[in-house]
Amino acid sequence: MQILKINPDNPQGRLINKVVEALTKGEVIAYPTDTVYGIGCDLFNKNAIEKVYQIKGKQRNKPLSFICSDLIDISRYAYVQDYAYKIMKRLLPGPYTFVLQATKLVPRIVQTKQKTVGIRVPDNRICLEMVAALGHPVINTSITHNEDQLFDDPELIKETYGHQLAYIIDGGVIAAEHSSVIDLTGDAPVVIRKGKGDVSMFEEE
Repeated sequence: MQILKINPDNPQGRLINKVVEALTKGEVIAYPTDTVYGIGCDLFNKNAIEKVYQIKGKQRNKPLSFICSDLIDISRYAYVQDYAYKIMKRLLPGPYTFVLQATKLVPRIVQTKQKTVGIRVPDNRICLEMVAALGHPVINTSITHNEDQLFDDPELIKETYGHQLAYIIDGGVIAAEHSSVIDLTGDAPVVIRKGKGDVSMFEEE
């Protein structure tokens, strides 16, 4: 396991490529987003996804979200209604997870029984450049220590999960808070979880 110090404002291409190489080989990594430090892997590597479930101790009936690089990328993996597109265009990149209907490209292991998925485009250049370099989405799930505390520091992740990860990306200390989760599968947005992203615009409607 290695900690890679990557500049959050200007990520070093050489280090991003190292991470992408590990993801391609089916490794699991920890990395910063605009909300929390989380763990993830290649969306299309089932064995790696199983590893993520094991590390997190998460039940299989609780699906994992994933990160896309932009709105065009989202449209490959989810069906997006016009109103949903306008909302996402206004809010992304940002601290939101949007629940959408999955396309056939999305592996079943990350879909709900209703064939929905959680998709993020974080306001974090390390994430976005990593996904763009890989060429397809990266699984994204938060991890905790002391049962329910979110990680804000890569050194703490190393102490707890280091032996199970290929790399921990050090993008600096962040103010850890969950993303806001908005369901866009129906005719109007529904707030599932209030988090870092402002949801007042949905509550007024």
